[in-house]
Amino acid sequence: MRELHIAGRRIADDTEAYVIAEIGHNHGGSLERARDLFRRAAENGAHAAKLQKRENKTLFTRAMYDQPYTGRNSYGPTYGAHREALEFGRDDYAALTELAAEVGIDFFSTAFDMPSVDFLMDFDPPAIKIASADLTNTPLLAYAAKTGKPLIVSTGGGTMDDVRRACDTVLPLNPNLALLQCTAVYPAAPADLNLAVIGTFRAEYPDVVVGFSGHDLGPDASFIAYALGARVIEKHFTLDQSLPGTDHAFSLDPDQLVQLTRGLKRTAESIGSPIKTRSDAEASAVIKMGKKLVARHDLRPGHVLTENDIAIKSPGDGLKPYELERVLGTTLTVALSADDAIRWEHLVGPGLRVDERRPVTTGAVADARR
Repeated sequence: MRELHIAGRRIADDTEAYVIAEIGHNHGGSLERARDLFRRAAENGAHAAKLQKRENKTLFTRAMYDQPYTGRNSYGPTYGAHREALEFGRDDYAALTELAAEVGIDFFSTAFDMPSVDFLMDFDPPAIKIASADLTNTPLLAYAAKTGKPLIVSTGGGTMDDVRRACDTVLPLNPNLALLQCTAVYPAAPADLNLAVIGTFRAEYPDVVVGFSGHDLGPDASFIAYALGARVIEKHFTLDQSLPGTDHAFSLDPDQLVQLTRGLKRTAESIGSPIKTRSDAEASAVIKMGKKLVARHDLRPGHVLTENDIAIKSPGDGLKPYELERVLGTTLTVALSADDAIRWEHLVGPGLRVDERRPVTTGAVADARR
C-alpha cells in the first residue's frame, strides 16, 4: 500500500497533501529571520519547515570554495565564505528544533553530504530530504537510507534510469520513501514542469508515495500535481520576494502559502471519492430537475397503459423514465387524473416484481378487469 508516516502523520492516496515550506537559505544566515519563517509557515498551514545542511569545507573542491563570488546575492567575497555565512550550526538547530515543537510544525533539512546526515541525526529529525543534485549520489542515498528515517528524494535534472537507480539503492534499505517530481529550473515555467511524470512514478512504484517539488511561480501547479496523485508538496518560502538571494524571487510569500495550503485542501475535497453515487446534497436538485412517469390524461381503473397514456415530467419524485417499458401493458387499479404520478402500487401485471405488486382483494382485481 502506498503510505508514508512523518512525525506520526499518515501520508497516502486518501489523505490531504503534506506541505513542506522549503526555507533553504532564505533566512540569509539570520536565526531571527528563520524563527519568523518557521512561525509564518506554521501559521499559514505548512506541515513542515525545511532547511539545508552542508559541510562546506569538505563538500566543495578547494577551487570552488575559494572562487570569487560577488553580486547582489552574495553573502561573502568567495563562494565558500558565502556558503558559510548561510550555514546554521548546532545552537541554531537546537533553537529551531525547540521552536518547531512550540509552534507545531515538523522540522527537517536537506543533507548534502554524509557529515550533514550525522549532524541532522543528532536532532532526531522526522525525515531527511535528499536534493535533486544527489539523485545520482548513491553512496549518500544509501547512507541516509540506513538511518531508518523517511527519505524525501527530489528528481530534478534526472532521467528515469537515474530515478530507478536511486530507488534500487534506497528501497532495499528503507521502504519509507517519497519520490518527488522536480525540474531543476529556477524559476520553472509551466512547460518545464512535466507533471505527467507523477503518473509515471506512481505506475512504476505502486508502494511509494509520490510528490512534487515546485520551483514554479505561485501555487497553481501544485493543485494539478495533487490531482495527479502527488501527496507531498514542497515549495520554497520567503517573507519577502525582493530580498537578495537566488531563491526569494520564485518562493511563495506568506499570502501565497495560505493560498497553497487552503487550495490543496479544496483540491482534496473536490477530488473526493472514486465511487459514483448520489450524495445527500444532490437530493433536492435531483427531485426538482429530474423526471417521473405521470398520467398524460385522466385514466380509469382497469385501463391497460400504453405510450399515449404516459408523460414524462418534473419533479422527479416518482417512477423514473427508465421504468417506462415495464409500466407499458400493466393495468391500473385506481383512477388517475392528468399529471398524477404513476406508482407501482397503482398497477397490476405479470411483469412486476413481487415487492412491487400491490396487495389487492378479489373485488379490486375484478374492478380492474371491468
